[in-house]
Amino acid sequence: MSGELRIERVVTAGVFELDGGTWDVDNNVWLVGDDDEVVVVDAAHDEKTITEAVGGRDVVAIVCTHGHNDHVTVAPRLSENLHAPAVLHPGDQKLWEMTHPGRRFRPTEDKARIAVAGTELEVIHTPGHSPGSICLHLPEAKALFSGDTLFSGGPGATGRSFSDFPTIISSIRERLFVLPEDTKVHTGHGDHTTIGTEAPHLAEWIARGH
Repeated sequence: MSGELRIERVVTAGVFELDGGTWDVDNNVWLVGDDDEVVVVDAAHDEKTITEAVGGRDVVAIVCTHGHNDHVTVAPRLSENLHAPAVLHPGDQKLWEMTHPGRRFRPTEDKARIAVAGTELEVIHTPGHSPGSICLHLPEAKALFSGDTLFSGGPGATGRSFSDFPTIISSIRERLFVLPEDTKVHTGHGDHTTIGTEAPHLAEWIARGH
C-alpha cells in the first residue's frame, strides 16, 4: 500500500423515500483509504460520481450505515462494477428490500472490523434511526462515520417507520459519547462535528424529544 491514510467526502443529491413521502436530500459519501485501496461508506444516489472518486483503487467494501434508500441507492451496482461486497447490518433487511428486493448484501455485526490501508474500521451497532443503523470508528484518525445516527445539533430523525427515539438516545449515550471528545464525526448529511461538541447537549435533546 502507498500514500497516507485519508478521508474524502463526496456529496451526491437525490430523493429519500419512506412512508409514502419523498424529500430531496444531499448525502455525504465517505471514502476511507490510501492510494491503493478504499472503503466506500454509503452508496447514495449517483454511481458515476462515486466511481470517479474511487478512481483506480481497489474497493474493499461498500458499507451502508443503514438501509434507507438514500444510503443504499446504488449499492448493488457499485458492488458489481467495483467487485466489492455491499455490507449492511441485517437489522435493516426490511428497509433494504424496499429498494433492492431480492438482492443480497453481506451482513455485518457489532464490533466487526473492516481492514483497509493498513488500519481497521470498527463497526458500532447504533439502532434507533433504524434497527440496523451502524457507525464506523477509525481510532487511528480520531474519526467516526455516524450515518444518520448523530448530526451536528442532535440525533437522527425517529419519526418514521422502523425508528425509535429512546433507542437512538441510548445508542448515542452508550456507544458514541464514550468515545474520545476530539473524535471528529463525519455525518451522513451536512457538516461534521465532534463528540465533545455534541455530548453536553444530550439532556436538551431528550427534553425536546424527536
